[in-house]
Amino acid sequence: MTVVYECWYDDQRHLGLGLPSDEDPLRLYPLAGGTLAAALPAAGGDPGAAAARITREREPVEVRPADRHRVRMLPPLLPAHPGDALVSGFMMTHNVKVGADVPDQPNWFVKGLGDCLKVPGEPLSVPADAVAVCEEAEVVLVYVGDEAGVPRYAGHTFGNDLTDIGRFKQHAGHLSYAKLCDAGVSPWLHLAEPPRAVTGEVVIERDGAPAWKGSFTTGADALHYDLPAMMSRLFAYRAVHWPGRVHYVYIGADRSSFHAGFRTTDGDRVTMAFASHGVTFSHPLEWVRDPRPDPGPPA
Repeated sequence: MTVVYECWYDDQRHLGLGLPSDEDPLRLYPLAGGTLAAALPAAGGDPGAAAARITREREPVEVRPADRHRVRMLPPLLPAHPGDALVSGFMMTHNVKVGADVPDQPNWFVKGLGDCLKVPGEPLSVPADAVAVCEEAEVVLVYVGDEAGVPRYAGHTFGNDLTDIGRFKQHAGHLSYAKLCDAGVSPWLHLAEPPRAVTGEVVIERDGAPAWKGSFTTGADALHYDLPAMMSRLFAYRAVHWPGRVHYVYIGADRSSFHAGFRTTDGDRVTMAFASHGVTFSHPLEWVRDPRPDPGPPA
C-alpha cells in the first residue's frame, strides 16, 4: 500500500512517501509553493501518479532524526487555504450502536473547515462549557473535487472525532453543537480503498499515567450501512461540490471511553493505536476557557 504525506520544512511545503520511522531520516521533496491536492488534476485525480511525478521532477532533501523538530506534519491533502476544506462525518453508523428500526442513511454533521484538523501532538480544543467529551477512533475518507466540483476519492487516513457527547445526550437536536470540537487526524494518506477491518486500542493518560484504556473495531465491515451508498448519497448534493475542495469524512466509531463510564478532562492525553494499520498518534485535550469577544447583535 502506498502512503503519502505533506509537511512544512524550512518554510516550504514538502511531500514524503511511506510511513516514516523515528529512527530513519525523512526523504522529502519540495512542492515549490504548491500542494499535492493541487497537482491531482494533471494526474487524472490519482494522488499516487501525482506523487510519482513530483518525486521524479524534484531533488529530495534528507532530514535526520535529530532535525525532526524542524518538520511540521500537515493533514493529508490539506489545501493552501483551510477554507477550501470541509470536515464532516456520520454518526450512529456501527452495528454495535444501531438498532433494528433505523433510517436508510445515517445522520451527517459538519465539524468545520480545514483549520479544525489537528495533527499528532497538537491539542484538541473544546468549549469551556462542554458537558462530557469523548474520543472516537475512526477511519477518515479523503475526497477532492474534480474540475466539475464532483468529489473524487483520493485515499483514507485515521482520526479522532472528538465529541461533546454529553451535550448530545442532553438534547439530541444539539448534535451539530456536540460535533464542533477539533478533530485529530493522522498525516498519512493511504492510497487504497477504504479498509474493511481496522482494530486498535485507545489509551487516555492523566497526569502522566494511564487512566483508561479500551479496544475498538471499525472499518467498512463494522458498519450497519453500505459505505459506498452512504458516500454516494452525501455527494449527490450539489451544495458540497466545488472544484479543488478537499473533503475529510469521518465514518463513525464504535464504543468510546464515555460508554465505559469514564469522563475525560482538561489536560488528558488521548493516544490511538490503529494496530492493524501501523498508525499511532496522540493529542492532549484542551478546554478553551477564554471566550472570544462577543460579536454583538447583527447590524
